[in-house]
Amino acid sequence: MSKPGSRDAGAISWLLAQTLWVGGLWLLHFLIMPAISKVGLASLLVEELGDTLRPLLVGLAAVCACVQVLVLIRAERLVSLVRDMRGQLLLVVIAMAVSYFGVRQWLPTAGLWQMFSYLVMAFCGLLLVLQPVPDRFRPKV
Repeated sequence: MSKPGSRDAGAISWLLAQTLWVGGLWLLHFLIMPAISKVGLASLLVEELGDTLRPLLVGLAAVCACVQVLVLIRAERLVSLVRDMRGQLLLVVIAMAVSYFGVRQWLPTAGLWQMFSYLVMAFCGLLLVLQPVPDRFRPKV
């Protein structure tokens, strides 16, 4: 029996994964890259840093979203993946990560689509942060 207010391993995994990928995407795009460009580094160096770090964070986002999908399925059943807003947001994030890497592999000149995919993932993450954490012990209504 769990104490009131305590979280199980799934909820902790959910929060940790969400913090890593959502925070990472937002931190890189809206804080780190603008700060690096203001420091006075050469614009090619700033662009190279972004081209190196963005795919790493998109990969991290995809892995963490998959962890969150597993936690959601364990806590709420498989059907919640398509009926629940959390599941829908996670599916969009995974689809955008796949499209990001697909476009990067087959159409490397389509940087606009990669940026679109990145920003869609970031905003889906922001919406996901506003959703409740899946909890096995929460009474079903």
